[in-house]
Amino acid sequence: MFENLRLAVQGIWSHKMRSFLTMLGIIIGIASIIAIVSTIQGTSEQIKEDLIGAGRNTVSITLYDGDSEAYFYDNSTVAPVISEDQKKKVRRLENVVDATFYYSRSYSTVYYLNDSFMGGTVLGVDGSYLDTAGYVIQTGRGFVQRDYDRFCKVALVDTNVVQSLFLGENPLGKVLEIEQQPFTIVGIITEPDDYLPKMENLSDYEEYFTDSMGKILIPDKCWPICYKFDEAQNVIIRADSTDNMSSAGKSVADILNANIKNQSQRTNYSYKADDIMERVRNMQRLSESTSQQLIWIASISLLVGGIGVMNIMLVSVTERTKEIGLKKAIGARKKTILWQFLTEASMLTSIGGLIGVLSGIGLSQVVSRLTGTPAAISVPAIVGSVVFSMLIGVIFGLMPSVKAANLNPIDALRSE
Repeated sequence: MFENLRLAVQGIWSHKMRSFLTMLGIIIGIASIIAIVSTIQGTSEQIKEDLIGAGRNTVSITLYDGDSEAYFYDNSTVAPVISEDQKKKVRRLENVVDATFYYSRSYSTVYYLNDSFMGGTVLGVDGSYLDTAGYVIQTGRGFVQRDYDRFCKVALVDTNVVQSLFLGENPLGKVLEIEQQPFTIVGIITEPDDYLPKMENLSDYEEYFTDSMGKILIPDKCWPICYKFDEAQNVIIRADSTDNMSSAGKSVADILNANIKNQSQRTNYSYKADDIMERVRNMQRLSESTSQQLIWIASISLLVGGIGVMNIMLVSVTERTKEIGLKKAIGARKKTILWQFLTEASMLTSIGGLIGVLSGIGLSQVVSRLTGTPAAISVPAIVGSVVFSMLIGVIFGLMPSVKAANLNPIDALRSE
């Protein structure tokens, strides 16, 4: 075996230019596949980050009235109530790290002095909202248990509210009027991983517009002080991993929908999880289907490279006919000759495969820098490419090797 490897390296090195040109098809094919696969994986991860957020893994579960989000503006309809028992069940779910239950009201009557706050959102939140939703305190303090126990009229505002309502001034200690009730601002919150969401339809635009105008948070215990009628609670959960977001969201929705028909006269109310992962998978499938076509196109160069290997090995057999005849004359078996040429063909394509892998990694980085598309190097693709290049050597080197093994030693020695 080692002797075959030595002879293979010697044969390749003695014809360096010819060997390199033979490898070129393999190098181009492997490099193209590595670059495409790396771009696919990088794009898939980027899609996850764009739609989900880097490592946040949060899922919103919202009450719907048929196909649209449920809203309550007066006492004409009764909103379903999430019981304490349901909240405990949600928090005990296997894949749920944390959960928060909150009220939400857009286009509320909010004033600071003579300026009105239009287009934003007022939320009535529990104590775990900031951690679950991914907010951090930038300035001031968050809500403490005393705020809930004593129904303290305090509020948190995000940085968008600071800009839109207070024109960049420090709002700490200032008083907002929410539905004619005074609330003192005690803290400013911000998201640690803000990103611009992708807006593909009117719903996405409205969501972004509401977020861009800002959020005002008050303790959920104070919600009835401002709003005199029933309001449905919505839920945000944080899953333990990105892959478990869909299943965790569905499990929470099933728990909340268990008794919903017994609480309301409306039969078309239901909680639905925002299945972002399904949107991610759809976009990834679209990206991968396009890229798979490119992989098949790149694979054509591997076929061309394999034909080149077969051609050069046939030439090598012709050039070394006397050598083969001499070896067979002194007792070399067919198997020995066969393995010698198969080893040389495999070595040739394996070296081409390794160079192709290095070229593919470099090419993927170049593409990433030029286009701004992230690249994620795939170890399975690298290993598979090297193994595949070796198989090409075996498959396309088989016919020349068999030809060499079947040469008649007398005729081989007579050849010119």
